[in-house]
Amino acid sequence: MSEHRVRIFDTTLRDGEQAPGFSLRTAEKLQLARQLDALGVDIIEAGFPIASPADAEAVRRIATEIRRPVIACLARCHRADLEKAAWSIAPAARGRIHTFIATSDLHLQAKLHMSREQCLEAAVDAVRFARQHTDDVQFSAEDATRSDIEFLCRVVDAVIKAGATTINLPDTVGFSTPDDTLAFFTQIRERVPDADRVIFSTHCHDDLGLAVANSIAAVQGGARQVECTVNGIGERAGNAALEEIVMAFHVRRDRYPYAVGVAHTQIYPSSEMVTRLTGQGVQVNKAIVGRNAFAHEAGIHQDGILKDRRTYEIMKAEDVGAPWNPLVLGKHSGRHAVQKRCKELGLEVEGAELVEIYRALMDIADDRKVISDNDIVAVVSGVRGATAHAAAPGHVDPFDTPSAAGHHALHESGYGHGV
Repeated sequence: MSEHRVRIFDTTLRDGEQAPGFSLRTAEKLQLARQLDALGVDIIEAGFPIASPADAEAVRRIATEIRRPVIACLARCHRADLEKAAWSIAPAARGRIHTFIATSDLHLQAKLHMSREQCLEAAVDAVRFARQHTDDVQFSAEDATRSDIEFLCRVVDAVIKAGATTINLPDTVGFSTPDDTLAFFTQIRERVPDADRVIFSTHCHDDLGLAVANSIAAVQGGARQVECTVNGIGERAGNAALEEIVMAFHVRRDRYPYAVGVAHTQIYPSSEMVTRLTGQGVQVNKAIVGRNAFAHEAGIHQDGILKDRRTYEIMKAEDVGAPWNPLVLGKHSGRHAVQKRCKELGLEVEGAELVEIYRALMDIADDRKVISDNDIVAVVSGVRGATAHAAAPGHVDPFDTPSAAGHHALHESGYGHGV
């Protein structure tokens, strides 16, 4: 299969920053924009200029200083929004105005209080005005996946004729499923006469935990731009996570023959910067960038990893620029993992001594959950001190019992308490 190029549209600085508690100052936005440039994203959506003077200034500074990627900003189909957007991206080497209006009957009636015809007119007028300021105009039909398909096709056709170059069809409230999304993009592209003149884009929210799956389905349906954020941050449950989409394409190239321009080794540094600047960490089991994404506690897994990483890892931590510290010592760990960590700390242990050290550490793990390096050093020192004392005449070794041997039999080959 030949590979298709997919553009990565990063909206961490716009949709991501709109999440409660994630607000960034101008200097922080610029710092993150530099990292997104290093990450290799194709488009950086730098903000929503009409939202505040600070947001407009941040977009303009990013447009001035970041030269490789397209710098985009958001604007409603209002003249004031569009004028502010045009001012904000004016210094960009490659600037894009991203204008949007809702197209679902629910939004038109409950939120905008306008008819379908008024919506269509506003969309066309906005695209025409934006084209006076840049050749790169993106139009988004907010709540597209809950819109009437016939009306949506009319809007898409009209804005293409008005000069839109990218058409974004967002799953604004995370309602769709992958099957829905694949059929939706396929149908729109088949029904709109000039569909081959533009790039179709997907923007998925994670309300049902399907944002990444829906984004991939959209690409399978013909979308060639994916809107996403680092760490999946964004409104409500967040956006599709950039790192998950990129690595899904990388690891499963047999199923997803799509190429992206992202530098994989910059994924983890980008995640760490977003965490530091926002003060909001990711869940420990978050795919790709979570603390436990490449960590193993179960003895069976640890034994496999020590023999061949491919047994329990489908990608390498180094591939995404993350540190690889795979062995987490806890109550599920096996003796091989304990022995390896001791060796890494400069402590050579084996045989009966290893059994004693292992048992003492498991007692600690039952109480503290995770064993620290300080625990290991202290236990080894204690066991060796006890061994020296045991050499004295008349001393009985408390570990030299049948029950102790039976307790550790499961771990003779590195096996732990679960798979």
